[in-house]
Amino acid sequence: QVQLVESGGGLVQAGGSLRLSCAASGSIFSINTMRWYRQAPGKQRELVATITRGGSTVYADSVKGRFTISRDNAINTVYLQMNSLKPEDTAVYYCKLVVNWSDYWGQGTQVTVSS
Repeated sequence: QVQLVESGGGLVQAGGSLRLSCAASGSIFSINTMRWYRQAPGKQRELVATITRGGSTVYADSVKGRFTISRDNAINTVYLQMNSLKPEDTAVYYCKLVVNWSDYWGQGTQVTVSS
């Protein structure tokens, strides 16, 4: 029984910032890779950022230099700091965590960037 709870989405003007959080709770023995995905209306879900247990990160080209993924292993939480937001960043953002060697998805949080 593992639950993921996302927070931090909202409406922001272009150029603004948001910070997303995804907290895992329940019977957790280990959390390995943490990822953020997003899905815009009418488009496929795409991988935005990845952070390994050791802290290595990988970003989609579209967000490099603007987004930062981080994690706090003490509280089983992954973050996505999003700066210099653009209207094309508008999407539902989902976290996906490998918890106890299984994949778990967050419920999604809406990010809307107005021009």
